[in-house]
Amino acid sequence: MSAVFTLAGGTARAPGARRAVRSVGILPGFGLSMGYTLVYLSLIVLLPLSSLLFWSSTLTLERFVAIVTAPRVLASYQLTFGASLVAAAVNLVFGLTVAWVLVRYEFWGKKIVDALVDLPFALPTAVAGIALTALYSANGWIGTWLEKIGLKVAFTPLGVVVALIFIGLPFVVRTVQPVLEEAERELEEAAASLGADRWQTFWRVIFPTVLPALLTGFALAFARAVGEYGSVIFIAGNMPMISEITPLLIITKLEQYDYAGATAIATVMLGLSFVLLLVINALQAWHARRNGADGFRPGAAR
Repeated sequence: MSAVFTLAGGTARAPGARRAVRSVGILPGFGLSMGYTLVYLSLIVLLPLSSLLFWSSTLTLERFVAIVTAPRVLASYQLTFGASLVAAAVNLVFGLTVAWVLVRYEFWGKKIVDALVDLPFALPTAVAGIALTALYSANGWIGTWLEKIGLKVAFTPLGVVVALIFIGLPFVVRTVQPVLEEAERELEEAAASLGADRWQTFWRVIFPTVLPALLTGFALAFARAVGEYGSVIFIAGNMPMISEITPLLIITKLEQYDYAGATAIATVMLGLSFVLLLVINALQAWHARRNGADGFRPGAAR
């Protein structure tokens, strides 16, 4: 029996017959689109990264190790990655709080607050650094009061953390906010009707829903903080072994025409950042698999 037969006004296909019609999309075919994607990513991402490996390969192994393990360089790694992790962790908590307020509550000036979240995106990083330095310096509006209790922010590692918190907050808020908007509030009402208190509802219902978005926002905030330069150099003080970040050390070597040394340090930063982001992505994948398994486990809903 033929798989295709004709009806009045058209053609019908027998059940189970393989479709021969090709799907048509707005964009060009897969071959052209894939080729363009690979070329674009190669020019924008792979070519610059390969230049790091090229310049680093001009160094001997002993020279490479000596550059990337120098005490000044190790101190900059510790400050850069440590401050980035602390700032991303702080934004993880307060970014969730800001997103929760913007989604769940109505108040006067809500649109203004929502627009202020994006201010670090639009504000030039140098302007942000100057503003934070003026605010947290010894004679600044906030720094004056902090000095009285013995807390110094400007020109210390703490100032670096403050600057990285400022530039990383929007990443967490804008990642979590859409997830909270789409969350089913009926699940929260059901948990409350079953006797769960607010903390149990948050921990058992809300938190698992927003956790993947939180991890994504954390990764974005961390990645931005690791490479931040403009907003940090003004408030950091840039004292070697104390408040000198790795991007500034790379710029210093470039100004000294030490391209091999600069690319060696940048290569290590790239590798460490890639490993940390890989760990975060692995946690996201593990959480997704766990939730999928729990969703099909008998009695998991009880």
